[in-house]
Amino acid sequence: MSTTFASLGVPAELVRVLAAEGKTEPFPIQAETLGDTLAGKDVIGSGKTGSGKTLAFAIPMVAGLAEMEVTRRPGAPTGLVLAPTRELATQIAAVLTPLAKALNLTVTTVFGGVRQNRQEEAFRRGVDIVVACPGRLEDLMGQGIVRLDDVEITVLDEADHMADLGFLPGVTRILAATPRDGQRMLFTATLDNGVDKVAKRFLSKPTVHSTEETTAPVQMTHHVFEVDPGAKNDLVRELASGRGRRILFTRTKHQAKKLAKKLTDGGIPAVDLHGNLSQAQRDRNLKAFGGDGVRVLVATDVAARGVHVDGVELVVHVDPPAEHKAYLHRSGRTARAGSSGDVVTICLPDQRRDVAGLLRKANIKVAPTRVDAASVEVDDLIGARAEFVAPQPKPVQNPPRNAAPRGQRGNGGRGRGQGARRPSDGQRRRGGAARRGGRGAATAGSRSGAGAR
Repeated sequence: MSTTFASLGVPAELVRVLAAEGKTEPFPIQAETLGDTLAGKDVIGSGKTGSGKTLAFAIPMVAGLAEMEVTRRPGAPTGLVLAPTRELATQIAAVLTPLAKALNLTVTTVFGGVRQNRQEEAFRRGVDIVVACPGRLEDLMGQGIVRLDDVEITVLDEADHMADLGFLPGVTRILAATPRDGQRMLFTATLDNGVDKVAKRFLSKPTVHSTEETTAPVQMTHHVFEVDPGAKNDLVRELASGRGRRILFTRTKHQAKKLAKKLTDGGIPAVDLHGNLSQAQRDRNLKAFGGDGVRVLVATDVAARGVHVDGVELVVHVDPPAEHKAYLHRSGRTARAGSSGDVVTICLPDQRRDVAGLLRKANIKVAPTRVDAASVEVDDLIGARAEFVAPQPKPVQNPPRNAAPRGQRGNGGRGRGQGARRPSDGQRRRGGAARRGGRGAATAGSRSGAGAR
């Protein structure tokens, strides 16, 4: 008899929401942890990327708060999820929101990179569950906009990535502001780099669940394509030319932007994702990649964790990452939730030793294959190519009707060298210028966006 969400004690309202989304049987990390988390116990959950950890804590958080019938108060959430990046915070909120709505709970996101006005408004109205990145949340706490003394359930997601980014001091201060007797869940890939100290300080007799040994092998096939420097660009273009979605990882923001433009100009629609983009640009590009018009995302490691898009069939390490953790998390954007996928690392001859060491630490065994863009190994991997898409011309901005011809613009319409006078200093100055109580029902909502300050 197969395990179902209902058999694990998930409330019927949430079972219906999950079924409507096509989720009828729990993944191993969910089946392992839900018995304890639904009972209110502290839990440490460990599993590979793409194993279903978000739903593993979203279900007990929503079910637990609804069962407590917590009261919604302005500036005092009762559920808190801490995430390391804006993208991950957004995706967690997207998972939480339909579940919360079914039980009359509300959700909002809090992170930097956007104006805080809307976040302030959400707290003034009162919100039940906050999905937050540590930096902006601490800012709002310092301004007195939010307090955490009513928090009943706290989740720390991707705790190891929090540590990698140096966020643990802020996380520690935030957790210290929540009640000691609240339920806490910590989900992480590893317990190193200070995560174990956080767990010991803030979790009370946690049960530890790891699905590393019990999950079925992830259907991910690894390839190393060794190529000469002069043939690398053609190989990258070929790998981007298939019909399915693919993510190409580069080392730098400039490379990501440049490659996305080059692919688009060459008939392969692509968008970029990196730290130089505004939040609105990130959201727009991720939405485009998740839609029908764009099948290639060129990204830096900002997309290595926390970005989930269905149907990514190929991940390409255009530039090998600096360390094995980044390799695993980049690669984890494909073969998610039981699906299959391929991972290609492009290796120049002088990178051979570094790539071999990287894969050894990641416990990946694969022999390099010498290729160029026309190699049969490349052709077999890519399969059918997508149709050429002509790049859209950029709109031409017409100059104002009264604009002077180029070369004649300047002070008084006279170009330099033609007797134009500089304004005096004076002219320049003048011209510059309670915890467990009754609950009022409300519909759920979320703020879209994504990451840490």
